[in-house]
Amino acid sequence: MKATSATPSTSAPVAHNALPPPSATSNARSSRIAPHSHIKGLGLTSDGLAAPDGSGFIGQTNAREACGVVVDLIKSRKFSGRALLLVGAPGTGKTALALAVSHELGNKVPFCPMVGSEVYSTEVKKTEVLAESFRRAIGLRIKETKEVYEGEVTELTPAESENPLSGYGKTVSHVIVGLKTVKGTKQLRLDPTIYEAILKEKIVVGDVIYVEANTGAVKRVGRSDAYASSYDLESETYVPLPKGDVHKRKELVQDVTLGDLDAANARPQGGQDIMSVMGSLVKSGRTEVTDKLRREVNKVVKGYVDQGVAEVVPGVVFIDEVHMLDIECFTYLNALLESPMAPTVILATNRGNALVRGTTDIVSPHGVPVDLLDRCLIVKTDGYNREQIGKVVQLRANVEGLKLGPGVLERIAEEGERGSMRYDSISINGEPLVTAFADMLSNFLRQPQSSLVFPEEVR
Repeated sequence: MKATSATPSTSAPVAHNALPPPSATSNARSSRIAPHSHIKGLGLTSDGLAAPDGSGFIGQTNAREACGVVVDLIKSRKFSGRALLLVGAPGTGKTALALAVSHELGNKVPFCPMVGSEVYSTEVKKTEVLAESFRRAIGLRIKETKEVYEGEVTELTPAESENPLSGYGKTVSHVIVGLKTVKGTKQLRLDPTIYEAILKEKIVVGDVIYVEANTGAVKRVGRSDAYASSYDLESETYVPLPKGDVHKRKELVQDVTLGDLDAANARPQGGQDIMSVMGSLVKSGRTEVTDKLRREVNKVVKGYVDQGVAEVVPGVVFIDEVHMLDIECFTYLNALLESPMAPTVILATNRGNALVRGTTDIVSPHGVPVDLLDRCLIVKTDGYNREQIGKVVQLRANVEGLKLGPGVLERIAEEGERGSMRYDSISINGEPLVTAFADMLSNFLRQPQSSLVFPEEVR
């Protein structure tokens, strides 16, 4: 064993001194940056061609252009019930491509990611986990036209009367609310139950609200901009004075998923008494949704669609490490793809020819049965060279706010070419580690070194 002196050398940094102590005066909240924070999209031109460097992507032009075609098919609703299979070595950007597809589709299209190993649970069946993911990836856009009273509150006066049940107490008989818009004003005489909703929303004079005529629901939109102050930072949200009449028809759009409807009907809200609360605590385990309930939900959704009230929005299910699924899951996946309301399925794997899980003699490309491969469009991701790895590392450093010198960047790119991009992501995790990278790298073992250092019986 190599002996060390009591006084550390000044040429090599000491490990416990490499990280500076946290500043006591800093109040900034530090947050962990995700591995794909630099991915903003596929980086395609208007012609569908991939720029060499665009939207956080470096290289992978063929795979990005193929995913761009899939995005166009999804937007035109011509890819539902089909599957896209991303294959490639670890660290070549398969998950990044799936996240880029979700960025291109936008927030309105449901995107449900999962890992193949998530299906194995002691509480629910494997097929139930797959069914839940598919239902969460099917959106329902509900459009409803409501009659509302909207405007700025100019008057809020509760009217009291004698309470017949109490000798001295009084109760609110009604409430007078004055609303003002750009076009005019109106005074409303509302029920006392609506006054309770007004108190719950903490509405005062000067707030912009709307009251639904059919249900009596009250919603506070914000504070009128006429009351805006000159503060630089303020928690209040200021909105302009509503246009048009006080009484108007308003179209409200609400986005939900079939998974939300299943969960709401499978676990209805109980009462507020102590027995209901205790019962909800005892039954906190995960429960399965029956096929009968899903058929009832589908029947209601179909009625909404036929009436023109709702619109079905097929989303995307992303299953990473799909080779972890067994033959039962693949069979059920085939059945789900054939269903009338099926989302787009994106699969990812880093396996070549592999044994299908759950079988003893079926070897298939990528560990996926052949009958499912026939339904898939396969996109291959290529490996990165040293120049591309250096560009990716520089992008990650910019996202994390680090400054890398040319020597450190070249060394990290060299290690990434020898190992993988995942190894490089560890290297640039913190600025103090990057600063002492050249000296501290010898303290860690790479995968080829591990196979030489540790004997076979230990591994």
